[in-house]
Amino acid sequence: MNFFKVAVNTPFNNSELTYSSDDTWKRGDLVLVPLSKRKTLGCILENCSPPPDVKNIKSIDSSYEELSSLHEDHLDFLQWVASYYQYPLGQHIADILPRSLKRPRDILVETGEGEDLPYSLTSEQVEATNKIKAALGRFERFLLHGVTGSGKTTIYLETFREVAKKGQSGLFLIPEINLTPQFIETFKKHLKMKVLTYHSSISNSEKLKVFEEVQKDEPYILIGVRSSIFLPFKNLGVLVLDEEHDGSFKQEDRCPYHTRDIGIKLASMRGFPIILGSATPTLESLRALKNTESYIRLKKRPKEIAMPIIEVIDARTPNEKKGQEDNLWPFTEQAIKELKEKLEANEQALVFVNRLGFASYVQCRSCGRDFHCLNCSTSLKYFKKTHSLNCQFCDFKMPYPESCPDCGNLKLLQKGFGTEKLAEVLREVFPDRKIGRFDRDAVKTFNELKDVLKDFEEQKIDILVGTQMLSKGHNFKKVNLVVLLGIDGQLNFPDFRSNEKAYQLIMQTAGRPGRTSTQGKVLIQSLYPENKIFDYIKDYNDEEFFDEEITIRESLTYPPFSRMTAIYINSRFQEKAINECQKAAGILQSLINQHFSEVDLLGPRPGIIEKRANNFTWTILLRSQDIGQLHQLVSNFKRHFKLISGVSLKVDVDPQTLS
Repeated sequence: MNFFKVAVNTPFNNSELTYSSDDTWKRGDLVLVPLSKRKTLGCILENCSPPPDVKNIKSIDSSYEELSSLHEDHLDFLQWVASYYQYPLGQHIADILPRSLKRPRDILVETGEGEDLPYSLTSEQVEATNKIKAALGRFERFLLHGVTGSGKTTIYLETFREVAKKGQSGLFLIPEINLTPQFIETFKKHLKMKVLTYHSSISNSEKLKVFEEVQKDEPYILIGVRSSIFLPFKNLGVLVLDEEHDGSFKQEDRCPYHTRDIGIKLASMRGFPIILGSATPTLESLRALKNTESYIRLKKRPKEIAMPIIEVIDARTPNEKKGQEDNLWPFTEQAIKELKEKLEANEQALVFVNRLGFASYVQCRSCGRDFHCLNCSTSLKYFKKTHSLNCQFCDFKMPYPESCPDCGNLKLLQKGFGTEKLAEVLREVFPDRKIGRFDRDAVKTFNELKDVLKDFEEQKIDILVGTQMLSKGHNFKKVNLVVLLGIDGQLNFPDFRSNEKAYQLIMQTAGRPGRTSTQGKVLIQSLYPENKIFDYIKDYNDEEFFDEEITIRESLTYPPFSRMTAIYINSRFQEKAINECQKAAGILQSLINQHFSEVDLLGPRPGIIEKRANNFTWTILLRSQDIGQLHQLVSNFKRHFKLISGVSLKVDVDPQTLS
């Protein structure tokens, strides 16, 4: 009889359980094991000695038929991720494996054409490419900080070509699938290697096929979103993380990993370089690499194309002009005038706001009653197309009320605006023009996404209205004007990263116009144009913005000058959430007083949105400059804290939003 330590698919803190077997299993083998009254997935970790209660040890049932095993390097990486993010290993392995299929469809794997680039590299691009090529075969972390349109993709292409010559493969990670079509097209055209994609919109058969392909020796380029980092790569030569600043690289549910951080770990474990690319890098990456040889700066666009002119418009309406602009609101007269000029010149424009719907909330003009979600502590948004009030956090919706339920008043005010409102105003102002939308309300499938981008590329759409989906890496040839609204909400959000995120959002959006020949223009409408951040933005002065922001962070001991861990206590009952959070805070503070004096405890407090989908959330934030103490504290806390019925706990290491 043999005994094995097995990582089991269970949310228990201790998911590594002991099982017996007459067979011999090796590390990484996937098996089915009994757990309570069911059979579940397990992964063999190691042989172990017989435990004292050997009679109670259950036997391994059988092998896991769909996938035989994980290779050792892959399992080592998954173990590190689960340990660092305080997440059960067995559950993490189950999360990342493709779904089992009885009859998977055979999928055709395409190979790129390998065409030469139709242009010469700039001196900056040549220098950057040579520096990265020299590091192939060993671990090095590069920060490729290039202004929007500076040709970072060209550097990626040249790097992947060199990797393929060495018989190795490349992993190219992007924040969201809406960027996938343009990169697939570019890489297929210029790389002579297999081109694979991996994201939520491909079929289960395709995912299973990719799982098999990445374990072969033949070189490939894999283009994927954050979950692609967990594929069982056999022969990687380089990892590129494009738009490294983007918040989509942080997973919020299940294992709350950050793709950038675990990508750096994967590269160091396997011995290959990682390239972090962005026009607006995070303060963490800048502070770590800015004054090193691994910092690569691209300050110019090819062909000496000028950066767009950025102008901030005062959107505050003087009293004497109220009423004159009601038909244009929330646009200013200047924004409409400049949109008209671009359309008359046969050019296209983008209009950006990071909010969905027609109105942010609805309120009775008479008694002030507003309309909240029954399941969440948030206002309902008005969507005109469906004539309904919808919650942005759960499935709750209700028909738009004909009158106020409290006082019977027939006049309801619609406050705020979103993409639906902006598109309607533009259709009224430009009735002979095609106005499109690019947000998750209007674009629900990957095919719809490709269709909208194709129509815009072919100038079947004149003005495209969208959310932050528009700000990420797109190369629109005929766009020379961007109008950006609603940025004040981001600047006033209660989070120490709010200025950084607003700066990144504006600069990324500003990078869309004027990428081919004509100098572009960006109009930013703001109710507080005196904000100092706009001075940095108009002058493209990221050095001063970085220096000021980093000084504030250091004085407050916020990341990157400390590390944080958030602990969330959730329950359908508010009193339970509060009581258990207070109990958790008491245990943590006691452990800090006795053993972990380098850790600060902040809270407990309600979540920014306390009630979401009928669950109440209370939060504790831990902060320390000693990452070792922080991790040990959380591990000790999880051993001491016993959850009661109806309460769940989530640990978020290195949180990116303090929700």
